[in-house]
Amino acid sequence: MFELLRIELYKIWMRPRTYIAFAAITAIVVIFQFAFKADGVSYMNLLLQNVQDNFELDKIKVINGYFMCYIILNTLLIQVPILVALVAGDAISGEANMGTLRLMLTRPVSRTKIIFVKFLASFIFTIFLLVWMAVTALFLSIAIFGVDDMLIFRVKGEESQIMQITSDDVMWRYLAAFGYAAIALTVIAALSLLFSVFAENSIGPIVAAVCIVIVCTVVSNINVPVIEQYVKPYLFTSYLVGWKGFFYIGVNSDNIPIKGSIENWPAIRNSLFILMAHIGILFGAAAWFFNRKDILS
Repeated sequence: MFELLRIELYKIWMRPRTYIAFAAITAIVVIFQFAFKADGVSYMNLLLQNVQDNFELDKIKVINGYFMCYIILNTLLIQVPILVALVAGDAISGEANMGTLRLMLTRPVSRTKIIFVKFLASFIFTIFLLVWMAVTALFLSIAIFGVDDMLIFRVKGEESQIMQITSDDVMWRYLAAFGYAAIALTVIAALSLLFSVFAENSIGPIVAAVCIVIVCTVVSNINVPVIEQYVKPYLFTSYLVGWKGFFYIGVNSDNIPIKGSIENWPAIRNSLFILMAHIGILFGAAAWFFNRKDILS
């Protein structure tokens, strides 16, 4: 099995589209960092225009490495599912397109093991993608902007809130957030792999997975009672941004922030369970259909 995994990883790293994903992340991160280094104060003035009368903030200190990473992740983690689909959507359909799928199945290895290895390789690619995001968005931002207390701007109900997290209480939150993102993006990998089972070329599964993500994301953001009650709870896109919950710090009865706390851990935990359930269902369906697929190419 380890030999099969090594071969699958080799295939992934030999495809040019793999490096497109890393290049895209690097470009977006560098653009954000350059823009904030050149004129971040203008952005902060826009962000704080509704609260500047109530708070006196040192905008230069606010723009630190921790804050920059949070801003970048809010943008990147919406786009990264497309990059994951580029690789996972090619797992089975790419073999069929090249005519190597039938040859692969002549080996004394079960179809379940083959598709599991391809899923595992897609998961490892996702982890590498997130590690690269951590290196560029977090650690490079820290090197450029330094560290300080982190401010989180949040809209809760009809109110705008500003939460402050001390610098020594931030790093573990990012580690947890990246871990959550790994599970969320694995749902995309499983979805793309499922579509890949039915296709003879890679374009179809990639486009289908991206379209599903876009449609479900739009539905997840529609604030209609019927949809919120009967549709949103079952859409994986409703939980993709759950990583933000690690940055919503809890408060005591006097409304004083509690260091090391999370405002709503049960909600994050439930979101993780739902995402893992999606992974199990999607991968299970992919394995079931692949085991019954009539291989003609």
